[in-house]
Amino acid sequence: MRQRWSRLLFAHWPVPVAEVQAKLPAGLEVDVFDGWAWLGVVPFTMEQVRFRGVGMRTFRVPTAHAFPELNLRTYVVAPDGRAGVYFFSLDAGSLLAVVGARLGFGLPYFWSSMRESTSPDGVVSYQSTRRFVRPAEFVARYRSTGKEAAQDDLRRFLTERYALFVRRSGSVQAGYISHAPWSLMEAEAEIVVNTLPQSFGFALPDRAPVLHYSNVLDMEAWTLRRVS
Repeated sequence: MRQRWSRLLFAHWPVPVAEVQAKLPAGLEVDVFDGWAWLGVVPFTMEQVRFRGVGMRTFRVPTAHAFPELNLRTYVVAPDGRAGVYFFSLDAGSLLAVVGARLGFGLPYFWSSMRESTSPDGVVSYQSTRRFVRPAEFVARYRSTGKEAAQDDLRRFLTERYALFVRRSGSVQAGYISHAPWSLMEAEAEIVVNTLPQSFGFALPDRAPVLHYSNVLDMEAWTLRRVS
């Protein structure tokens, strides 16, 4: 599958390791930086979603090729030692994408009412309200400052991830992704409402999040493979 991530904000908070480990499926261990687990809330817009067909041809699915998406994620190590992302939730504005991802990949997608717009001066206004189960809401405004983000170890830990993990059919499975290194900028954000962590029993610390912004990134993803 090929896709483009546009107008993406990384907002990260440190949380106690034990709290995150208690909510992970068997076989996955928290990946730690500076003694903490990290929770990320990541709003963006998915665009140019295309699926591989016969041979090298790709095709797009109506209503599932462009839509807002919002992730609650942490970082883990799989039984084979590979580090990557674990998603507690992935909210999407496309019902077809939600159903397809749940059935095809076992990913915890939720159908949400979502709106995203960008002002002429580059401020992204983002709103998501989850439908039906695990109620959660996210409302924020954010933008790039125009200054490149520091190339430090924390940035790499939080963003340079090329695998995602799920527990499915009694085993840990991995989906591997490929993309160019992130071009990340410093960001400013006003997060008005954020109950995604609360919907999974997490309480965020009383501190400002670590913020990064990316305008666009193209990536490819492959089907899941069993790792344990």
